[in-house]
Amino acid sequence: MKLGKIIVAGLGPGGIDHLPTGTYRILKDKPKLYLRTAKHPITEDFIKEKIQFESFDYLYEQCETFEEVYQSIVEVLLEKAEREKEIVYGVPGHPMVAEKTVEMLLNNKNSSITVEILPAVSCLEAVYAALKIDPTHGLTVVDCLELIDRKIDPSLPLLCVQLYNRRIASDVKLRLIEDYPEEHVIKVVHNAGIAGKERIDKIPLYELDRLRDIDHLTSLYVPALDDDHSSKNLNTSFEGLVEILARLRGPDGCPWDKQQTHESLKRYLIEETYEVIEAIEENDVNKLKEELGDLLLQIVFHARVAEEQGKFNIFEVIEEIKEKLIRRHPHVFGNQVVKDASEVNINWEKIKRKEKRDGPFLDVPRSLPALLRAEKIQKKAAEVGFDWPDIKGVWDKIDEELGELKSAVSMGSFEQQVSELGDLLFSVVNLSRFLKIDPEEALSRTINKFIKRFNYVEKRLKEEGKKPEGTSLEKMDELWDESKKKI
Repeated sequence: MKLGKIIVAGLGPGGIDHLPTGTYRILKDKPKLYLRTAKHPITEDFIKEKIQFESFDYLYEQCETFEEVYQSIVEVLLEKAEREKEIVYGVPGHPMVAEKTVEMLLNNKNSSITVEILPAVSCLEAVYAALKIDPTHGLTVVDCLELIDRKIDPSLPLLCVQLYNRRIASDVKLRLIEDYPEEHVIKVVHNAGIAGKERIDKIPLYELDRLRDIDHLTSLYVPALDDDHSSKNLNTSFEGLVEILARLRGPDGCPWDKQQTHESLKRYLIEETYEVIEAIEENDVNKLKEELGDLLLQIVFHARVAEEQGKFNIFEVIEEIKEKLIRRHPHVFGNQVVKDASEVNINWEKIKRKEKRDGPFLDVPRSLPALLRAEKIQKKAAEVGFDWPDIKGVWDKIDEELGELKSAVSMGSFEQQVSELGDLLFSVVNLSRFLKIDPEEALSRTINKFIKRFNYVEKRLKEEGKKPEGTSLEKMDELWDESKKKI
């Protein structure tokens, strides 16, 4: 027995002129209309025609994801249909085109509710007309919210509807540059089918999320790549790198690559990281490009090993970091306001602690170099209030630890000397934190400076026909002082 009915009315892409006559009569006859969103050109006409409506726009503010919004809308509609027996639900365009709530209503297992569809012109027809394209010549159409998980054929034109906002535009851009060059010219269609407001922007793909007037009436058209460009892009894309790793690890792949594990790859990950740092310090752009590629290879390699074990793949890694970045930047992707970078750091740590739900030190990796680990742990302690009120306490602590080390060297055991030396080094790291100096970078600079000066000493000795091994300390000190004036 049917207890209720939901009439789903397509509202077309623009004003009331796009509305079918039969649908218009139904809307005029019903006491109230429920809209998925009131952000549609037709609502101005509804107000003039005195057609009462209520929208679900408030759910977009209350829910964290679009999926939650759609689920909430469906639940409210089903409840109202049971209570009011018959309701009308209006959606932009055609109800069966890129309308998730309608799909969910039709798939609903509540057999007591009947769903009737009133068709209308969809946003697609309006976009086809604006772009002057014939979809029968070959076209892929996809909802922007579902693009991430879709495989794309760049040899066919692509139309992405419901771009909504800049955050989604950013996600779409990142997905598309896996298959298209960043400079590939795309067309962004605004207000298709709305007289006087329709506009098309032609821009390179990399500028997509820089447009400021992206909204629910924005669509994206990506022209097909020519055969040569499509083949070249596949070979140079990130997805191409993933495929190369899969082949290297495959049955007919490389024996060495197939033997590697997370454990065996650790040393290469560390080595490549330090080579990237070296390229940065040397300000060598070409070397940096090469070393970043080597580091990226290690990340993809680890993800491939995990995928073979059925744990996760590289695209899940990317999704997780994307979600984390959005979550930890509410001042960019949300409504939070920050004054400066220091406030960003404070908020970042608050969000991070809420996510981890652990003590402040548990997310500092034990495998970090001791100098870097000491700095991070001290920062964590400072965040919860365990810190010197000013730098004077730090100076006093260094003096105290230096005295205890001298005493241990004079009378203590080796173990005590190790302990006191560690205490002194820990205090010096604390000083670097107060001075806002990176201790790792400071020590690295000193090491490099030492090497250059000692090379100078060796060079000068060689000019005199001598070697360091047979030279007095006084002579080497003299040359060392000489090097300090030059280096």
